[in-house]
Amino acid sequence: MSNTIRLTAAQAMVRYIAAQKTDTGERFIAGTWAIFGHGNVAGLGEALHGAKHDFPTWRGHNEQTMAHAAIAYAKQSGRKRAMMVTSSIGPGATNMVTAAALAHVNRLPLLLVPGDVFANRGPDPVLQQVEDFNDGTVTVNDAFKPVTRYFDRITRPEQLLTALPRAFRTMTDPADCGPVCLSFCQDVQAEAFDWPESFFAETIWRQRRIRPDLDELSDMADAIRAAKRPVIVAGGGVHYSAATDALRAFAEAHNIPVTETQAGKSALPWDHPLNLGPIGVTGGTPANDTCAQADLVLGVGTRFQDFTTGSWGLFAHPDRRIACLNVAAYDAMKHGAMPLLADARVGLEELSKKLGDHRAPALPDGIKSDWFAQVDPLTAAPDDGNSLPTDMQVIGAVQRAATDDTVVMCAAGTMPGELHKLWKATRPMSYHMEYGFSCMGYEIAGAMGIKMAQPDRDVVCFTGDGTYMMANSEMATAAMMGIAFTVVVTDNRGFACINRLQMGTGGAEFNNLLDHTIHDTPSAIDFAKHAESMGAVSVHVGSITELESALTKRHEMNGPFVIVIDTDPYASTEPGGTWWDVGVPEVSDREQVNAARAAYETNKTKQRAD
Repeated sequence: MSNTIRLTAAQAMVRYIAAQKTDTGERFIAGTWAIFGHGNVAGLGEALHGAKHDFPTWRGHNEQTMAHAAIAYAKQSGRKRAMMVTSSIGPGATNMVTAAALAHVNRLPLLLVPGDVFANRGPDPVLQQVEDFNDGTVTVNDAFKPVTRYFDRITRPEQLLTALPRAFRTMTDPADCGPVCLSFCQDVQAEAFDWPESFFAETIWRQRRIRPDLDELSDMADAIRAAKRPVIVAGGGVHYSAATDALRAFAEAHNIPVTETQAGKSALPWDHPLNLGPIGVTGGTPANDTCAQADLVLGVGTRFQDFTTGSWGLFAHPDRRIACLNVAAYDAMKHGAMPLLADARVGLEELSKKLGDHRAPALPDGIKSDWFAQVDPLTAAPDDGNSLPTDMQVIGAVQRAATDDTVVMCAAGTMPGELHKLWKATRPMSYHMEYGFSCMGYEIAGAMGIKMAQPDRDVVCFTGDGTYMMANSEMATAAMMGIAFTVVVTDNRGFACINRLQMGTGGAEFNNLLDHTIHDTPSAIDFAKHAESMGAVSVHVGSITELESALTKRHEMNGPFVIVIDTDPYASTEPGGTWWDVGVPEVSDREQVNAARAAYETNKTKQRAD
């Protein structure tokens, strides 16, 4: 009979998690973010306290943003490491549902351990318990089921013997990677059990590299040889597979141009001759024109989101074929794509061997230089005058201050589109964009998570005033923990991105910019003072020149550094981009809407179902 050790279920969970390692000897779960309440303070809180010298616990200010920090940590770590987040039952748990969805969309590992009601149901209904009148097994934590890759409710201690290995299998499986929710009943956390000591043995979780099927490999190679205008769409899977060198070697060996999604950006240096830059709705002319003429579109590690495909209207060649090299069959076969089910790095290497010395026809000259001739003036330093700076000019100022160690990050609003088009990424993982879920409120917590993953990197977070108001509380956490990163707040007085979309679909300016909302007192928020009140060093600058001066001081900071600048809410980069399917009303008494609807119907004819 094997040796056993008597522990509570919560103690066993913590001990098991701490013993799960990467192939470099680090813990796969770096530590735990926790806000305690009834449902996790007595059981899991005591267990985490007992392990605090070996397994760190950090306290945040909001359950959702703690999880955002954990997600950014996992993304910047290339999915090789992750974090755990625990909450009380009820609102503490449901606060994390948004973050779970974000991780699910982006295929990122995250371990969520919300407290749950009593498994024995003795004190039902407990504080914060939502009762289902028709199903006694349902709690609010069932909301996690559609937004996690693996869900389990722990109603007996010994269930952890199977639930925890399944959780780690999910988080470390490249094809199935995503968030896990272990809904932990509060009475069970405190129950003791005689655990096999072998359960806590150190376990190494390696990144599995799926090799391609030989028939699929041959089919893909034949399709590339037959193509006259092939193009590669590089997605986030290129980074997660550490396949950037393989992508570069493949593109150079076979002369196939590369375009980059939001998640794939920085897969190749911006100035590589075969890097045509950003694709799709927020893309540039070189990539989009090439994709429109391509007869073979090869996705590598992309899920072909609508912003990438122009709502499936971008790939316009009448005989074009979609192909996809992806580790997940779900993504590899979207829209009838020819699949090559494989790890991105191994798949590219073996596909290159299969192609031998085959090279695609040369691209037309000048397509990249023409593009930069159009957009470089937009980011140039202006003559500081009375007009408000544009977001493009703010990007230019940060670009000029950036180094090879800089990571720029963002998630929602105006900046994702402008950064995708304009930012010149020099090395892999220097561009961190959460644009799968485009979740407002990710930015500040995400910047903190990036810095925790790579403390030596220079992290610059772009956020608008609207997003700042959504979720800023982890600024205080970063200040308390001494985590240094820079936040550039572009104050355009509202939701300017959606205001422009509203106008672009024929709508009147309404309820987006603060000037177009109902209020008795005009808004006059001092973001610099607010950030300072949470412990950040902050400054409000009045021009691009002052912004550039402030950016030179960021390396002196021991915590978050916030720079606020007022910007023009209407300006955006006109070159590049492609159609995006946003439903426009068929009936309206406004001429602008009717004109937008007519344009919409014209564009809709270009959308392809094949």
